[in-house]
Amino acid sequence: MVEMKFEEALKKLEKIVKDLEDGNLSLDDALDKYEEGIKLSKLCAKKLEAAKKKVEILLKSEDGAVDLRPFDETAAEEKVEGKKKGQK
Repeated sequence: MVEMKFEEALKKLEKIVKDLEDGNLSLDDALDKYEEGIKLSKLCAKKLEAAKKKVEILLKSEDGAVDLRPFDETAAEEKVEGKKKGQK
């Protein structure tokens, strides 16, 4: 079985949420939809985590060389917070 793409899983998950919110499902159907939604939610989270791990930042050094580094989430968040506070 081929694993579905993130966008497809998210679209199905959104449909399930809408169906559950509408409240027109029997209890058994709602439980089935909920179970499928949980599986899709876990699949989406897994795919997002895998994508996050693949993110790399290209940094140019002073001599113009390109340096590949893994994405550092903590440093990125600190940089954003610094900009919010008026720092550079």
